[in-house]
Amino acid sequence: MQLEEEVAKRTVEIVRQKDIIETKNEEILSSISYAKRIQSAILPDNSVIDRKFVNYFILYKPKDIVAGDFYWLDTAKIDGKEITLLAAADCTGHGVPGAMVSVVCNGALHAAVREYSQKQPACILDKTLELVLDRFQSSEDEVKDGMDIALIGMHPVDRNGDRQIEFAGAQNPLWLVTTHERKDIQCHSTMSENGIYLYEIKGDKQPIGKYGEPKPFTNHSIKAMKGDMIYLFTDGYADQFGGPRGKKFKYKTMKSALISMHGKAAVNQKNKLEAIFEDWRADLEQVDDVCVIGVRI
Repeated sequence: MQLEEEVAKRTVEIVRQKDIIETKNEEILSSISYAKRIQSAILPDNSVIDRKFVNYFILYKPKDIVAGDFYWLDTAKIDGKEITLLAAADCTGHGVPGAMVSVVCNGALHAAVREYSQKQPACILDKTLELVLDRFQSSEDEVKDGMDIALIGMHPVDRNGDRQIEFAGAQNPLWLVTTHERKDIQCHSTMSENGIYLYEIKGDKQPIGKYGEPKPFTNHSIKAMKGDMIYLFTDGYADQFGGPRGKKFKYKTMKSALISMHGKAAVNQKNKLEAIFEDWRADLEQVDDVCVIGVRI
């Protein structure tokens, strides 16, 4: 009889603890879902992007409900001409911590442009770094979080359909894929297959965040010709484990994939990239947030 009473008490306690855990899980999930709504609000609206670009795609796949990766859009005027600013950013971590850092960094980017009137990508990153460090240093606890980013400024289309592109990066590069062999582009590496060329312009090897002795970011200027594709991205796509050996996808494979689909419309490129990613990942867990942006000139 005593044993039966003890078993009954334990059963009641187990059920009570289970109910507590389920309630807490529901509260946590509800809070994270609300955080997603807040984070979604900082991302540029699709209708705004549609007005800036005709043929483009954004492949955005957070690892968790909320993400450390984000894409960013703003405008600035130089000599009366509107410059379109576009970026793919990767903040430290993923999930809730990464999302919180992304809100700070997103706000700093907009402030650099709108409050401090920075227009050149390198100057925008310089000011963003200053603002982010100031925000984190105001905390009593040392915050070492930060952001890697590829940022471009796209000048208006000229009479030939070409566009001048300015680029600055913190760790992350810019890729240009074209059918034209370009001697005028000072790049760090090239790759070509079947008459299609990929030019890589690397960003500076320092993040937007606490880092030794930071230097001013480098501003690169290139001409993108009509029909070229510009790509900005974070490291989540190339770093995904998968395939027959469970290895990383890697940037070289990503470059080959983009070269092979150069003739496809941007939306078809997005669908193909996502299919390749999911096929590679298969049953393995997604290891990081993914953000890949492609724009046809």
